[in-house]
Parts: sequence; structure tokens; C-alpha cells
Amino acid sequence: MNLKHALSTLLLATLTAMNHAWASAPSFGDDPAVINFVHDLETRHGFNSEALQAQFSQIHPNNKVLQLIKPPASPTQRSWERYRPRFLNDRRIDGGVRFWQDNQVALARARALYGVPEEIIVAIIGVETEYGRNTGGFRVLEALATLAFNYPPRAEFFRTELEQFLLLSRENQLDPLTVKGSFAGAIGIPQFMPGSQRRYAVDFDGDQRVDLSGSIDDAIGSVAHFLEQHGWQAGQPIATPVSTNGEPEKALLEAGIRPSLKVAELNEKGLNSNASPQATVALIDLVSPGRATEYWLGYENFYVITRYNRSSFYAMSVFQLSEEIRKRSGR
Repeated sequence: MNLKHALSTLLLATLTAMNHAWASAPSFGDDPAVINFVHDLETRHGFNSEALQAQFSQIHPNNKVLQLIKPPASPTQRSWERYRPRFLNDRRIDGGVRFWQDNQVALARARALYGVPEEIIVAIIGVETEYGRNTGGFRVLEALATLAFNYPPRAEFFRTELEQFLLLSRENQLDPLTVKGSFAGAIGIPQFMPGSQRRYAVDFDGDQRVDLSGSIDDAIGSVAHFLEQHGWQAGQPIATPVSTNGEPEKALLEAGIRPSLKVAELNEKGLNSNASPQATVALIDLVSPGRATEYWLGYENFYVITRYNRSSFYAMSVFQLSEEIRKRSGR
């Protein structure tokens, strides 16, 4: 037996063993916690418990989901230098220019209704799914059930999202077993969690249904509505760079990402920018090991972007990507 044939045989045996293990793994339908969950949904929301139980019997705990949700055993140090190129690159910038051109009517209407600039909507969709190209291949019901019943650190959150997903599926006449999304249960072009979809998604194309997976217009309107509902201030700035004389006081960074610092006070402490002295901002540190930390002032709109993803790196990537898309599109 040659080496190539031996490796093929070993791979086939491994896959067969994995399939057998999967087939023998207990389904969620046998989990007492799931059975109680189903009965609770029947009581509170009028679900058919037998139908729901049958759906849970067709899914199993997904080990890949648990691997992806857990923080790394040896967490790497935060690095803006490593993070930024993932989203600030020619592919995403050029893709954003095309997306804006192809959807300029819907984007302009979203700006008019909700006050959110086109480039910010485009950049969020670009960062989330690269304009709808990567929306996730996990069964949402299975992913959420895995996290709700097999991941204790955030079980309460994911049980709520699982409930929201089942309500969302019923309201939109979707088969919960067929909906695909991220390993964390985020759905569609803008990657809304089910609860956010029920609260903030809008029917922006006027077809009497909300479809964040198939309707770009619905995705555009929903992103804009989400930001508007979280306090987006139309026509106001997002972030501006700041220079420092040495390291800023620790307390300024510990004040958090929500704006609470007066620019005038920061000026007195050696932090200089083009921001109005009367403005209220947050001090944002973009750290990279082995390099000088990059400091910015974040306005309320920067904070609003972090409601989409609670990370200053994420919000700055959206902001800087939006600026590059706007520049390259000549607008």
C-alpha cells in the first residue's frame, strides 16, 4: 500500500468514525432542560410543544460552535496593527464602493429617514459579511441550542436569543431547521442576533416581510434603524485623532467608551486635537504591542457603533473603512 492510499484510507476511517459518533450523540430532544424550555414556550407563547420537541430532536450539540465561542486558552495581546488590515484592505474598500453604487437609492433613503450616512451603513455590512458574501453556514437553531444548553458562561443570554429566534421563525413562517447563520446565531447580511432582528429590523423594500438574508434593502434599512434607535446623531462627528504629551492618565482611559470627558479638560492634560473644547468625548486607545499606542477621541456616534459590536477596534474599523469607501467613491 503506497503512502497516498494509506492516508486516504485513514482519512475515510476517521470521517466514518466521526459520522458514527455524531449519529449516536443524543439529540437535544432528549435533554431535560430542553424539554422544560419547550413546555415553558408552550405556556408563555402558545407554541405546539410536540412540533417544537420534534425539531429539537433533529439537532445535536455542535462541538465546533463550542470551540469557536470559547476564548483562546492562551489569549493573544490586543493589537490594532493586526486587527486593522482584516477590514481596511482594497478588497473591502472596492467592494464597498460597488455596493454603494449598486444600492445608492436604498442607502440615500435610509440616510434621509434615519440620519445615518451611507458610508457607515456600507462599512458595517462590509465588516460583518463582506457585503453579504459570508453570512455563516451554521444551522441557527442548533448553534443557539448548543450555546443555550451546553455553554454555562452565557447560557442565559443564548436561551433568550433561542426563544427570540423561535418567535422570529414563527412570525415570518420560517422553518427553524433551515435558517443558517454564524456560530453565535447571528443572521443575514447585517448579522443581527434574533432579538435585535425582532426589535430593530425593518421591511425596507415594502414586500410586507423582513428578510435580512435575501433582501439587501431590508439589510440597509435595518442597520440604519438599529443605529438611529441607539442614539445616532445625524450630522455629528464620529472620531478624531488626538496627540499626547506622554502617556495619558490611567483614569481617562478607565472612564470608558461612553463619552464623559470634556475636550477642554483633556487639553489641559496634554491631549490635543481639533475637537471643540465644549465637546464631550471618550478617550480611545488603539494598542499594538511593540508600537506606540494610537489615541483617538470618540464622540457619541462612535459609542453608538459599539452597540453593534462592543469593541473599540470594531467601531474604529467601521469608521475608517467608511472614510476610505467615501474617498474612493469620490463623494
